[in-house]
Amino acid sequence: MTRPGYFPRLAAIVTVLALVAGCSLAPGTRKPSSIEFRPLLPSFSAEPRKEEPGTPPIIPITAELVATQKAARLQDQAGGAAMPPSASANAEYVIGPGDVLAVTVWDHPELTIPAGEFRAAEIAGSLVDAAGMIYYPYVGQLKVAGLTIPEVRTRLTEELSRNIRNPQVDLRVAAFRSKKILITGEVKTPNVIPLTDRPITLLEAINLAGGTTPAADLRNVRLNRDKKIFHLDLLAIYRDGIREPVIMQPDDQVHVPDNIDNTVYVLGEVAEPALVPMVHRQLSLADALGRAGGINEDAADAGQVYVIRGQLDRPLVFRLDATNADALLLATAFDLEKHDVVYVAPTGLTVWNRIVRQILPTVQTLWQTRAIIRSGD
Repeated sequence: MTRPGYFPRLAAIVTVLALVAGCSLAPGTRKPSSIEFRPLLPSFSAEPRKEEPGTPPIIPITAELVATQKAARLQDQAGGAAMPPSASANAEYVIGPGDVLAVTVWDHPELTIPAGEFRAAEIAGSLVDAAGMIYYPYVGQLKVAGLTIPEVRTRLTEELSRNIRNPQVDLRVAAFRSKKILITGEVKTPNVIPLTDRPITLLEAINLAGGTTPAADLRNVRLNRDKKIFHLDLLAIYRDGIREPVIMQPDDQVHVPDNIDNTVYVLGEVAEPALVPMVHRQLSLADALGRAGGINEDAADAGQVYVIRGQLDRPLVFRLDATNADALLLATAFDLEKHDVVYVAPTGLTVWNRIVRQILPTVQTLWQTRAIIRSGD
């Protein structure tokens, strides 16, 4: 026989437990997002769902999309990115302050090395002072800054002809000190590199600094020239080459940034959600999923692999249907960009099982409470 007050007590307990269960199912206030991923039913339907008003469109990852993106990237590499003005690789070296000139006058050793034949030409040579002048016997002060080597040779020959019959003059730069470039960032030996009479390219300058480190971002090398900054894709230059190589000019500053900020987030139904770094800012969707341990086959909806890209107010959402036979090829060809978010949605059954796991403790508590009440009757 049921004890008096049994049903009111049971009703009160059920009410309290229902409130607790409701709080467990909705543990906090959630603000609705403009992007909502509703899992499909376990049928793994590959048909894209109809977007609701206000939500960003979902772009299917297809062979046509991959081809379009690659064509746009090649176009940017070919002519979209600003390149520094080209310079001739055959340009004559222009002498400047700080350079040391070695002058040879044949048959006149007293003029060639007045301090002794065993001294280095860099030490015994003629230093170009801050005003761009050198001093030479029988000539005196001579303005050489801004002139090329052939021009200085001609000037010396003309001046020496006043005191020496038919002088045979040879001239070279014993020490190049007036022109230099700066290499910084992710190179093995950041350094100041002097420019000589042989023009060097950007690639040669980086090699003179020991080459890049493994942490270098080769696709965003910055060249500071004449108060303008040019962003160069060094990886494309290494891979494809360019018709006109970038010739270094005096006072150029080259900075090779690091690769720390180039990362991709892989979340959702994968084996190990992770922050995946990009090597040389290159990473395909298949690589990102592979580094996260792959898709969880027991819980993931292979038809709903998403890539979220862009700003919060204007996101781009791409969707890969990994149930198709060519999905792996598409995932391999689809290139990610830094700060992309890869999300693998769960199946409808997975979501239901998680809900059941949250409700089950509450149901078990109800059963145990009912058993306690009955045992007390």
